[in-house]
Amino acid sequence: MGYTSKGHYPLKGHDRMDLLDQILPQVRKPARYAGGEWNSVRKEWNKVGLKLAFAFPDVYEVGMSHLGLQILYGIVNSRPDTLMERVFAPWPDMEKKMREHSLSLFTLESRRPVRDFDVLAFTLQYEMSFTNVLYMMDLAGIPLKSDQRDEGYPLVIAGGPCAFNPEPMAEFIDLFVIGEGEEVIQDMLDVLLEAKRGNISRKSLLSDMSRVPGVYVPSLYKADYRDGFFSGVSPLNEGTPDRVIKRFVRDIDLAPFPTRPVVPSTEAVHDRIMIEVLRGCTRGCRFCQAGMIYRPVREKTPGTIMRQAEELIGNTGYDEISLTSLSTSDYTPVRGVIKSLMDKHAERGVGVSLPSLRVDQFSVDLAKEVQRVRRSSLTFAPEAGSQRLRDVINKGVTEEDLLETTGSAFREGWQAVKLYFMIGLPTETPEDLDEIIRLAKMVLSLGRKAGVPRGRLRVTISASSFVPKAHTAFQWEPQVAQAALKQKQSYLSENLRERGLVFNYHDAGLSYIEAVFARGDRRLGEVLVKAYELGCKFDAWSEYFHLERWLEAFRKAGIDPDEYAYRRYAYDEPLPWDHIDCGVSKQYLAREHKRALAGLTTDDCREGSCPGCGLCPGFETEPFYARSEHIAEV
Repeated sequence: MGYTSKGHYPLKGHDRMDLLDQILPQVRKPARYAGGEWNSVRKEWNKVGLKLAFAFPDVYEVGMSHLGLQILYGIVNSRPDTLMERVFAPWPDMEKKMREHSLSLFTLESRRPVRDFDVLAFTLQYEMSFTNVLYMMDLAGIPLKSDQRDEGYPLVIAGGPCAFNPEPMAEFIDLFVIGEGEEVIQDMLDVLLEAKRGNISRKSLLSDMSRVPGVYVPSLYKADYRDGFFSGVSPLNEGTPDRVIKRFVRDIDLAPFPTRPVVPSTEAVHDRIMIEVLRGCTRGCRFCQAGMIYRPVREKTPGTIMRQAEELIGNTGYDEISLTSLSTSDYTPVRGVIKSLMDKHAERGVGVSLPSLRVDQFSVDLAKEVQRVRRSSLTFAPEAGSQRLRDVINKGVTEEDLLETTGSAFREGWQAVKLYFMIGLPTETPEDLDEIIRLAKMVLSLGRKAGVPRGRLRVTISASSFVPKAHTAFQWEPQVAQAALKQKQSYLSENLRERGLVFNYHDAGLSYIEAVFARGDRRLGEVLVKAYELGCKFDAWSEYFHLERWLEAFRKAGIDPDEYAYRRYAYDEPLPWDHIDCGVSKQYLAREHKRALAGLTTDDCREGSCPGCGLCPGFETEPFYARSEHIAEV
């Protein structure tokens, strides 16, 4: 393991800088650690009251593609009394050099040790990044468990989608932010600054922070177990809320948005301008956690998007704008906004790209508009092969939609499409797999009929494994056993061998561990420690995932992972995340689960029929849709 002694910094100031300059040429992609990027912010350390390090528990290229990092970085650094610097997980070659030279984890802007900061803030985007959180704290010389840290260590906080079931990480994190960071960050900064000025104890600070709406302090709660099974989370003291209610931005037009983002110095996963056009989703897919936790839908008005695009192009030098959201083709004035962006910026060589598209003709029309500058591949997500199973998951896509859309795309000149499916969904049968195969071959046939050259025609089929997630209609469902998932993958692989077809699938063992932590409770903290001690890190990267190490960690901790991944919960059972309120009622989710098993669909509330999820009345809000007539104002 790494640094365990408090204050273990053998190198200071210029010595550390010189050592880094010597080390960086010896590692792959030294730009990951060099800093100094365009638009990065470097403040005078001694003139700022509160210092935060934003930690993304993956490599630089992945973290720099995260819009949330750029948003919070801009907010914190816009205040004169606070600063935020960035730190990412060092790749193993860099870790080796750091340990050889007793060099602790450092931020990019000032190259200062993370230990010097007041706050270390992690974003938890994916359960398989949990060991990287421990890895980064270890490299920083920070004790892993919160009860081992005193006032001499940074406050360790975390947010992101995985904070909606924070319990597996509860032993390590001092406080979690539940909901949207830009809504709560100012409140938190004010409390932290006041605490630092008053030199109050860590215990008092955590008590104060627990009174900030949307903040969950796990040390102020106890997890109860009865007969070996989880039985609830409850506050230890009066005045601590029973449930922590998420924070959300009511008007994203008014929300801070970075138009001078840090431009990566090496290619990032998403190396382009990102403009969020809407937040939330109304479609109600029953497997989708994001569609529940990011409600309500709030659309950005066209004028705001056009202004942000203009500033971003001028401040970054990028030649591509990605319009991001959970479902960009659902954005009400999307066609007019894309046309306006292309009309204004296409002559400068700036294009527009869209993420995964809806399976309908409208999406192809949008794609035709954006390919005026450059043509990108088209991606659609039917999710299931049969209409029966698409109704179970409430996908709202028909076979006719898929075939008309992909056929139109091939006729319009596209030569490659990607189709995303999910296997292991509740109620899935062998016939549902056969329908994936049939649909894939029909789409391939449409490409041939449209005259796409055989050597260039490509239909990529990607199959992920269903993972039950907290706050969804399928949170009560078990995951399909690993052996069965592997059989499904083999069956699809054998039957999708044809020129022009490409089949990709996720590691079933990885999905299994993901399911365990997605449904986990506090007992899993010990498993994470054991797994890290056994060398588990960068588990999201196939070359570093080792299922046998994870299984050994569970054995050492005396915990059966099957009890988490394969257990079917009853509706009246307490769930480890029941004390986290995302606004969508448990009663609604149970009703949706019953409708799923009955094969009944639920209308999209965009169509005017409220499905009764409970969020709007509970939060005294309603969805906001940008009006199409706003296009005339652009």
